[in-house]
Amino acid sequence: MARQYFGTDGIRGRINKAPMTAETALRLAIAAARTFAPEGCREVVIGRDTRRSGKMIEAALIAGLTSMGVKPVRLGVVPTPAVALITRETGAALGFMVSASHNKYEDNGLKLFSPEGVKFTDDVEEALEAAMAAAFEGDYAPPAAISEPAGMAGAGRRYIGRCLETIGKGQDFSRLKVVLDCAHGAGFETAPEALRRLGAQLTLIGAEPDGVNINAGVGSTATGALKAAVLETGADIGIALDGDADRLIVVDETGEEADGDQVMALIASEMHRTQRLKGGGMVATVMSNMGLDEYLKASDLSLARTKVGDRYVGEHMRQHGFNLGGEQSGHIILSDVSTTGDGLLAGLQVLAVLAARGGKASTLLRVFEPAPQKLVNIRYTGANPIESDRVKAALAEADALLGSRGRMVVRKSGTEPLIRVMAEALDAELMHRALALVADAVKAQA
Repeated sequence: MARQYFGTDGIRGRINKAPMTAETALRLAIAAARTFAPEGCREVVIGRDTRRSGKMIEAALIAGLTSMGVKPVRLGVVPTPAVALITRETGAALGFMVSASHNKYEDNGLKLFSPEGVKFTDDVEEALEAAMAAAFEGDYAPPAAISEPAGMAGAGRRYIGRCLETIGKGQDFSRLKVVLDCAHGAGFETAPEALRRLGAQLTLIGAEPDGVNINAGVGSTATGALKAAVLETGADIGIALDGDADRLIVVDETGEEADGDQVMALIASEMHRTQRLKGGGMVATVMSNMGLDEYLKASDLSLARTKVGDRYVGEHMRQHGFNLGGEQSGHIILSDVSTTGDGLLAGLQVLAVLAARGGKASTLLRVFEPAPQKLVNIRYTGANPIESDRVKAALAEADALLGSRGRMVVRKSGTEPLIRVMAEALDAELMHRALALVADAVKAQA
């Protein structure tokens, strides 16, 4: 069934244009209340990031929830994983996060969490879409049952405490010089506070949100400022969060990026060494590098793959008993604590290893030799190019060319009008040839 609202990770788009309007938020709140809190009087928590339109969308959610007799609890500006955690720990009927993640301030979005603090399955989202279509046709709460919104003090501190518990007591980061880029986003208070409690020598960038500067030249998708700050300050390491702080990118002391695959490999090796890794390996998406797979095999560990989206990674983890998973883009799930990607939580694991082992981050974060891999994003208008005969033929030719020595991943973005074409091979020339075959075909149809 074609979706009107939900993409790869909730609802997202340009604010005040379908699907990302106040009406959408109102419909979603009413539909979700009818579906998940039909008895009324249950609480629903709402967090948001720092973008200007967040309060507007939050207000629409509150209007819909209160009209159904459900009590909204505002968490204020908090990371997405904090919403998931507090939803689970308080027994709330639902959790809403108002954020467009790494997108600029002109966009916004909505992420939902179940009472267990996990993102909903495709089936549930399709049911919600049907309920949203009929949102204004059903009954509302009687006047006496209309609820009163509330706020929750200390939501950020509660989240910080859970993150710090994962690295144990007595941790001392006072010898570490860390540059932290908060993307002017949801983690601008919680992440610095966590590192200050551990004594890190902290340089902050991207920690002065004004409603429109979220992800503007800072954060996990714009790491130039972080790299420059690491080199200028002589820092040991740099960490960049995205707008809702559910992902990270790490930069070593030379200013080079270590992607999510290297970070996951480091965390996996440390958890395996300390006998904390469950499931006999970890979970990643089809985008993760072949080198990660080979590295884990050398330690008799497995790599399970899912389609792109940290909610699919999380589903597989829960179904098969893994406690580590994530995406190459930096969404990393440590499910002993968090049910979703968590930039601060993952960053603390890296810093704890660096503090314990010493040495250089550039050495620590070169866990495996990556296979040559390249991703091309191609913007399109009109019909999905992947469905064209030309692209299908090019993909078949590329697969035949690569054989067992590489792979192609071609997919439509769930959040933007982009086709993502990724090629990977043990040989760089082979990888480039396969990539050109498919990318040229997609561009011709875009």
